[in-house]
Amino acid sequence: MTEMDTRERQVLDRIERARRRRPVVKDERVTLAHGAGGKATHTLIEAVFVDAFRNPALEAMEDGATLDVAGGRAVFTTDSFVVSPLFFPGGDIGDLAVNGTVNDLAVCGARPKYLSAGFVLEEGLPVDDLRRIVASMAAAAEAAGVAIVTGDTKVVQRGKGDGCYVITAGIGVLERDVSLGTATVRPGDAVLVSGPIGEHGVTIMLARGELDIEASLTSDTAPLHEPVSALLDAVPGGVRVLRDATRGGVATVLNEIADASGFGIVVDEAAVPVRPMVTGACELLGIDPLYVACEGRFVAVVDGDQADTALDALRAHPLGADAALVGRIKDDPPGIVLLKTAFGGTRIVDMLVGDPLPRIC
Repeated sequence: MTEMDTRERQVLDRIERARRRRPVVKDERVTLAHGAGGKATHTLIEAVFVDAFRNPALEAMEDGATLDVAGGRAVFTTDSFVVSPLFFPGGDIGDLAVNGTVNDLAVCGARPKYLSAGFVLEEGLPVDDLRRIVASMAAAAEAAGVAIVTGDTKVVQRGKGDGCYVITAGIGVLERDVSLGTATVRPGDAVLVSGPIGEHGVTIMLARGELDIEASLTSDTAPLHEPVSALLDAVPGGVRVLRDATRGGVATVLNEIADASGFGIVVDEAAVPVRPMVTGACELLGIDPLYVACEGRFVAVVDGDQADTALDALRAHPLGADAALVGRIKDDPPGIVLLKTAFGGTRIVDMLVGDPLPRIC
Protein backbone atom coordinates (compact mmCIF):
# COMPACT_ATOMS: atom_id res chain seq x y z
CA MET A 1 0.00 0.00 0.00
CA THR A 2 1.45 3.36 -1.02
CA GLU A 3 1.74 6.37 1.26
CA MET A 4 -1.12 8.03 -0.68
CA ASP A 5 -3.33 4.95 -0.26
CA THR A 6 -2.58 4.94 3.46
CA ARG A 7 -3.42 8.63 3.76
CA GLU A 8 -6.70 8.21 1.86
CA ARG A 9 -7.61 5.25 4.05
CA GLN A 10 -6.96 7.33 7.17
CA VAL A 11 -9.18 10.13 5.86
CA LEU A 12 -11.98 7.71 5.00
CA ASP A 13 -11.69 6.13 8.46
CA ARG A 14 -12.00 9.58 10.07
CA ILE A 15 -15.08 10.35 8.02
CA GLU A 16 -16.65 7.00 8.84
CA ARG A 17 -16.02 7.50 12.57
CA ALA A 18 -17.62 10.93 12.32
CA ARG A 19 -20.66 9.43 10.62
CA ARG A 20 -21.04 6.87 13.38
CA ARG A 21 -21.25 9.61 16.01
CA ARG A 22 -24.95 10.13 16.52
CA PRO A 23 -25.60 13.57 18.04
CA VAL A 24 -28.63 14.03 20.26
CA VAL A 25 -30.80 17.15 20.51
CA LYS A 26 -31.10 17.78 24.23
CA ASP A 27 -33.39 20.81 23.94
CA GLU A 28 -37.09 20.15 24.25
CA ARG A 29 -37.95 23.07 21.96
CA VAL A 30 -36.33 24.80 19.00
CA THR A 31 -34.42 27.97 19.94
CA LEU A 32 -32.89 30.79 17.88
CA ALA A 33 -29.50 29.13 18.39
CA HIS A 34 -30.70 26.25 16.20
CA GLY A 35 -30.76 28.68 13.26
CA ALA A 36 -27.42 30.37 13.87
CA GLY A 37 -25.26 27.97 11.87
CA GLY A 38 -23.17 26.84 14.85
CA LYS A 39 -23.12 23.83 17.15
CA ALA A 40 -26.86 23.81 17.83
CA THR A 41 -27.65 23.99 14.11
CA HIS A 42 -25.33 21.12 13.26
CA THR A 43 -26.71 18.97 16.04
CA LEU A 44 -30.29 19.64 14.91
CA ILE A 45 -29.48 18.88 11.27
CA GLU A 46 -27.60 15.67 11.99
CA ALA A 47 -29.84 14.32 14.75
CA VAL A 48 -33.19 15.13 13.13
CA PHE A 49 -32.93 15.70 9.38
CA VAL A 50 -29.93 13.62 8.30
CA ASP A 51 -31.00 10.79 10.59
CA ALA A 52 -34.47 10.73 9.01
CA PHE A 53 -33.54 11.34 5.35
CA ARG A 54 -30.20 9.49 5.32
CA ASN A 55 -28.69 8.97 1.85
CA PRO A 56 -25.21 9.41 0.32
CA ALA A 57 -25.93 12.78 -1.34
CA LEU A 58 -27.25 14.26 1.90
CA GLU A 59 -24.56 12.76 4.12
CA ALA A 60 -21.85 14.61 2.20
CA MET A 61 -23.09 17.72 4.10
CA GLU A 62 -21.95 20.13 1.40
CA ASP A 63 -23.74 23.33 0.33
CA GLY A 64 -25.51 21.39 -2.42
CA ALA A 65 -26.06 17.81 -3.56
CA THR A 66 -24.09 16.54 -6.56
CA LEU A 67 -26.32 14.32 -8.69
CA ASP A 68 -25.92 12.19 -11.81
CA VAL A 69 -28.48 13.44 -14.34
CA ALA A 70 -28.92 12.21 -17.93
CA GLY A 71 -25.32 11.24 -18.41
CA GLY A 72 -23.95 14.40 -16.80
CA ARG A 73 -23.59 15.87 -13.33
CA ALA A 74 -25.64 18.60 -11.73
CA VAL A 75 -25.80 20.30 -8.34
CA PHE A 76 -29.08 20.94 -6.54
CA THR A 77 -29.45 23.22 -3.51
CA THR A 78 -32.14 24.97 -1.50
CA ASP A 79 -32.19 27.86 0.96
CA SER A 80 -34.56 30.07 2.97
CA PHE A 81 -34.21 33.75 3.82
CA VAL A 82 -35.78 35.40 6.86
CA VAL A 83 -33.58 38.50 7.19
CA SER A 84 -34.78 41.42 9.30
CA PRO A 85 -35.03 44.19 8.16
CA LEU A 86 -36.12 43.33 4.62
CA PHE A 87 -34.13 46.27 3.19
CA PHE A 88 -30.63 47.17 4.32
CA PRO A 89 -27.60 49.12 3.04
CA GLY A 90 -26.20 47.30 0.03
CA GLY A 91 -29.15 45.00 -0.63
CA ASP A 92 -32.44 43.47 0.46
CA ILE A 93 -34.00 40.07 1.03
CA GLY A 94 -34.54 39.71 -2.74
CA ASP A 95 -30.98 39.93 -4.07
CA LEU A 96 -29.78 38.15 -0.92
CA ALA A 97 -31.98 35.15 -1.80
CA VAL A 98 -30.70 34.97 -5.38
CA ASN A 99 -27.05 35.51 -4.51
CA GLY A 100 -27.15 33.08 -1.60
CA THR A 101 -28.47 30.26 -3.76
CA VAL A 102 -26.13 31.08 -6.64
CA ASN A 103 -23.23 30.95 -4.20
CA ASP A 104 -24.23 27.57 -2.78
CA LEU A 105 -24.09 26.18 -6.32
CA ALA A 106 -20.82 27.97 -7.12
CA VAL A 107 -18.91 26.60 -4.14
CA CYS A 108 -19.89 23.10 -5.23
CA GLY A 109 -18.05 23.80 -8.49
CA ALA A 110 -21.20 24.24 -10.58
CA ARG A 111 -22.31 26.91 -13.04
CA PRO A 112 -25.65 28.22 -11.73
CA LYS A 113 -28.50 27.87 -14.25
CA TYR A 114 -32.01 27.84 -12.80
CA LEU A 115 -33.72 28.99 -9.61
CA SER A 116 -37.14 28.62 -8.05
CA ALA A 117 -38.63 31.25 -5.74
CA GLY A 118 -41.20 30.71 -3.01
CA PHE A 119 -42.74 33.57 -1.04
CA VAL A 120 -44.41 33.51 2.35
CA LEU A 121 -46.08 36.91 2.62
CA GLU A 122 -47.61 38.43 5.72
CA GLU A 123 -51.02 40.03 5.49
CA GLY A 124 -50.50 43.80 5.35
CA LEU A 125 -47.16 43.78 3.50
CA PRO A 126 -47.14 46.85 1.20
CA VAL A 127 -47.40 45.73 -2.42
CA ASP A 128 -44.77 48.34 -3.34
CA ASP A 129 -42.35 46.57 -0.97
CA LEU A 130 -43.09 43.26 -2.68
CA ARG A 131 -42.52 44.83 -6.10
CA ARG A 132 -39.21 46.22 -4.88
CA ILE A 133 -38.11 42.80 -3.58
CA VAL A 134 -39.11 41.03 -6.80
CA ALA A 135 -37.38 43.66 -8.96
CA SER A 136 -34.24 43.18 -6.90
CA MET A 137 -34.41 39.43 -7.44
CA ALA A 138 -34.86 39.91 -11.19
CA ALA A 139 -31.84 42.21 -11.39
CA ALA A 140 -29.68 39.85 -9.31
CA ALA A 141 -30.71 36.86 -11.44
CA GLU A 142 -29.85 38.70 -14.64
CA ALA A 143 -26.47 39.74 -13.22
CA ALA A 144 -25.71 36.15 -12.23
CA GLY A 145 -26.87 34.72 -15.56
CA VAL A 146 -29.61 32.55 -14.04
CA ALA A 147 -33.34 32.27 -14.73
CA ILE A 148 -36.08 32.10 -12.09
CA VAL A 149 -38.26 29.47 -13.76
CA THR A 150 -40.86 28.45 -11.17
CA GLY A 151 -42.20 29.44 -7.77
CA ASP A 152 -44.97 29.56 -5.21
CA THR A 153 -46.75 32.13 -3.05
CA LYS A 154 -48.47 31.77 0.32
CA VAL A 155 -50.03 34.44 2.55
CA VAL A 156 -50.23 34.15 6.35
CA GLN A 157 -52.17 36.21 8.88
CA ARG A 158 -50.93 39.56 10.10
CA GLY A 159 -48.31 39.04 12.81
CA LYS A 160 -47.42 35.52 11.63
CA GLY A 161 -44.80 36.18 8.97
CA ASP A 162 -42.68 39.27 9.66
CA GLY A 163 -43.39 40.79 6.26
CA CYS A 164 -41.85 38.38 3.80
CA TYR A 165 -39.85 35.17 3.76
CA VAL A 166 -38.21 33.93 0.54
CA ILE A 167 -37.41 30.29 -0.19
CA THR A 168 -35.20 29.47 -3.14
CA ALA A 169 -33.84 26.35 -4.80
CA GLY A 170 -31.22 26.18 -7.51
CA ILE A 171 -29.80 23.88 -10.16
CA GLY A 172 -26.30 24.20 -11.59
CA VAL A 173 -24.27 22.13 -14.03
CA LEU A 174 -20.80 20.73 -13.41
CA GLU A 175 -18.75 21.61 -16.47
CA ARG A 176 -15.38 20.60 -14.98
CA ASP A 177 -14.16 17.27 -13.70
CA VAL A 178 -13.86 18.50 -10.12
CA SER A 179 -14.30 16.58 -6.90
CA LEU A 180 -14.55 19.01 -4.01
CA GLY A 181 -14.96 17.93 -0.41
CA THR A 182 -13.28 17.56 2.94
CA ALA A 183 -12.06 14.04 2.08
CA THR A 184 -9.54 15.65 -0.33
CA VAL A 185 -7.91 17.92 2.29
CA ARG A 186 -4.22 17.29 3.04
CA PRO A 187 -1.70 18.69 5.56
CA GLY A 188 0.17 21.60 4.02
CA ASP A 189 -2.86 22.85 2.10
CA ALA A 190 -3.48 26.59 2.22
CA VAL A 191 -6.63 28.25 3.56
CA LEU A 192 -7.74 31.32 1.60
CA VAL A 193 -10.48 33.87 2.24
CA SER A 194 -11.79 35.70 -0.82
CA GLY A 195 -12.12 39.10 0.87
CA PRO A 196 -12.84 41.09 4.05
CA ILE A 197 -15.17 39.26 6.42
CA GLY A 198 -18.15 40.17 8.60
CA GLU A 199 -19.63 43.00 6.58
CA HIS A 200 -23.07 41.54 5.99
CA GLY A 201 -23.81 40.55 9.59
CA VAL A 202 -22.66 43.86 11.04
CA THR A 203 -24.60 45.82 8.39
CA ILE A 204 -27.80 43.98 9.33
CA MET A 205 -27.30 44.63 13.04
CA LEU A 206 -26.74 48.34 12.46
CA ALA A 207 -29.69 48.57 10.05
CA ARG A 208 -32.04 47.42 12.81
CA GLY A 209 -31.44 50.71 14.59
CA GLU A 210 -31.25 49.07 18.01
CA LEU A 211 -27.69 50.28 18.58
CA ASP A 212 -26.48 53.87 18.68
CA ILE A 213 -23.69 53.17 16.19
CA GLU A 214 -23.20 55.00 12.90
CA ALA A 215 -21.02 53.52 10.18
CA SER A 216 -20.94 53.81 6.39
CA LEU A 217 -21.02 50.04 6.00
CA THR A 218 -22.89 48.00 3.38
CA SER A 219 -23.61 44.32 2.97
CA ASP A 220 -21.18 42.33 0.84
CA THR A 221 -23.99 40.36 -0.83
CA ALA A 222 -22.81 39.34 -4.31
CA PRO A 223 -22.77 36.33 -6.68
CA LEU A 224 -19.52 34.39 -6.36
CA HIS A 225 -19.62 32.12 -9.41
CA GLU A 226 -17.15 34.20 -11.43
CA PRO A 227 -14.29 34.33 -8.88
CA VAL A 228 -14.91 30.66 -8.07
CA SER A 229 -14.70 29.82 -11.78
CA ALA A 230 -11.47 31.82 -12.10
CA LEU A 231 -9.98 29.91 -9.15
CA LEU A 232 -10.95 26.50 -10.53
CA ASP A 233 -9.46 27.39 -13.91
CA ALA A 234 -6.23 28.73 -12.39
CA VAL A 235 -5.42 25.66 -10.28
CA PRO A 236 -7.16 22.68 -11.92
CA GLY A 237 -7.11 19.78 -9.50
CA GLY A 238 -5.66 22.00 -6.79
CA VAL A 239 -8.87 23.19 -5.11
CA ARG A 240 -9.89 20.91 -2.22
CA VAL A 241 -12.86 22.60 -0.58
CA LEU A 242 -14.99 25.71 -1.18
CA ARG A 243 -17.51 27.08 1.32
CA ASP A 244 -19.37 30.39 1.44
CA ALA A 245 -19.08 31.85 4.93
CA THR A 246 -22.69 32.72 5.79
CA ARG A 247 -24.28 31.80 9.15
CA GLY A 248 -21.61 31.23 11.77
CA GLY A 249 -18.99 33.03 9.69
CA VAL A 250 -15.49 31.92 8.74
CA ALA A 251 -14.90 30.32 12.14
CA THR A 252 -17.77 27.87 11.69
CA VAL A 253 -16.68 26.99 8.13
CA LEU A 254 -13.15 26.24 9.36
CA ASN A 255 -14.50 24.07 12.18
CA GLU A 256 -16.66 22.13 9.72
CA ILE A 257 -13.60 21.44 7.55
CA ALA A 258 -11.39 20.49 10.51
CA ASP A 259 -13.99 18.20 12.05
CA ALA A 260 -14.88 16.42 8.80
CA SER A 261 -11.29 16.00 7.60
CA GLY A 262 -9.79 15.13 10.96
CA PHE A 263 -6.92 17.56 10.44
CA GLY A 264 -6.07 20.74 12.29
CA ILE A 265 -6.20 24.27 10.90
CA VAL A 266 -3.86 27.00 12.12
CA VAL A 267 -4.98 30.54 11.28
CA ASP A 268 -2.93 33.73 11.48
CA GLU A 269 -5.18 36.41 12.99
CA ALA A 270 -3.12 39.22 11.46
CA ALA A 271 -3.68 37.78 7.97
CA VAL A 272 -7.50 37.69 8.22
CA PRO A 273 -8.91 40.65 6.22
CA VAL A 274 -11.36 42.71 8.30
CA ARG A 275 -12.28 46.31 7.53
CA PRO A 276 -11.72 48.78 10.41
CA MET A 277 -15.44 49.67 10.57
CA VAL A 278 -16.32 45.99 11.07
CA THR A 279 -13.62 45.60 13.71
CA GLY A 280 -14.85 48.66 15.58
CA ALA A 281 -18.51 47.63 15.48
CA CYS A 282 -17.65 44.09 16.61
CA GLU A 283 -15.66 45.44 19.54
CA LEU A 284 -18.65 47.54 20.62
CA LEU A 285 -21.00 44.58 20.18
CA GLY A 286 -18.64 42.21 21.98
CA ILE A 287 -18.46 39.70 19.12
CA ASP A 288 -15.64 38.20 17.07
CA PRO A 289 -15.63 39.04 13.31
CA LEU A 290 -14.70 35.42 12.62
CA TYR A 291 -18.23 34.41 13.63
CA VAL A 292 -20.06 37.13 11.69
CA ALA A 293 -21.85 36.20 8.47
CA CYS A 294 -20.69 37.17 5.01
CA GLU A 295 -22.83 36.98 1.87
CA GLY A 296 -20.18 37.65 -0.75
CA ARG A 297 -17.10 35.84 0.57
CA PHE A 298 -15.93 32.26 0.49
CA VAL A 299 -13.27 30.09 2.11
CA ALA A 300 -11.09 27.95 -0.14
CA VAL A 301 -8.69 25.18 0.77
CA VAL A 302 -6.14 24.72 -2.01
CA ASP A 303 -2.97 22.75 -2.62
CA GLY A 304 -0.30 24.58 -0.63
CA ASP A 305 2.12 24.55 -3.56
CA GLN A 306 -0.43 26.39 -5.71
CA ALA A 307 -1.50 28.98 -3.15
CA ASP A 308 0.19 31.91 -4.87
CA THR A 309 -1.40 31.06 -8.21
CA ALA A 310 -4.79 30.73 -6.54
CA LEU A 311 -4.42 34.10 -4.83
CA ASP A 312 -3.41 35.80 -8.07
CA ALA A 313 -6.51 34.39 -9.79
CA LEU A 314 -8.82 35.62 -7.03
CA ARG A 315 -7.23 39.06 -6.80
CA ALA A 316 -7.67 39.55 -10.54
CA HIS A 317 -11.46 39.65 -10.00
CA PRO A 318 -13.11 42.64 -8.28
CA LEU A 319 -14.87 40.39 -5.76
CA GLY A 320 -11.55 38.80 -4.80
CA ALA A 321 -9.31 41.87 -4.88
CA ASP A 322 -8.56 41.61 -1.14
CA ALA A 323 -8.24 37.82 -0.99
CA ALA A 324 -5.76 36.56 1.57
CA LEU A 325 -3.96 33.40 2.67
CA VAL A 326 -5.03 33.10 6.31
CA GLY A 327 -3.90 29.66 7.44
CA ARG A 328 -2.66 26.14 6.77
CA ILE A 329 -3.93 22.59 7.24
CA LYS A 330 -1.88 20.67 9.83
CA ASP A 331 -1.66 17.11 11.09
CA ASP A 332 -2.04 18.42 14.64
CA PRO A 333 -4.12 19.24 16.54
CA PRO A 334 -6.55 16.84 14.83
CA GLY A 335 -9.99 18.31 14.21
CA ILE A 336 -9.17 21.60 15.94
CA VAL A 337 -8.90 25.20 14.66
CA LEU A 338 -6.17 27.26 16.30
CA LEU A 339 -5.71 31.02 15.96
CA LYS A 340 -2.30 32.66 16.28
CA THR A 341 -3.28 35.96 17.84
CA ALA A 342 -1.85 39.38 17.06
CA PHE A 343 -0.38 39.37 20.57
CA GLY A 344 1.72 36.27 19.95
CA GLY A 345 -0.50 33.78 21.75
CA THR A 346 -2.60 30.89 20.50
CA ARG A 347 -6.24 30.08 21.22
CA ILE A 348 -8.79 27.55 20.07
CA VAL A 349 -11.47 28.83 17.71
CA ASP A 350 -14.52 26.71 18.46
CA MET A 351 -17.72 26.43 16.46
CA LEU A 352 -20.30 29.13 17.15
CA VAL A 353 -22.36 28.62 20.30
CA GLY A 354 -25.64 30.53 20.66
CA ASP A 355 -26.90 33.20 18.28
CA PRO A 356 -25.28 36.62 18.75
CA LEU A 357 -26.73 37.91 15.44
CA PRO A 358 -30.17 36.40 14.81
CA ARG A 359 -32.10 36.73 11.53
CA ILE A 360 -29.19 37.95 9.39
CA CYS A 361 -29.98 35.92 6.25
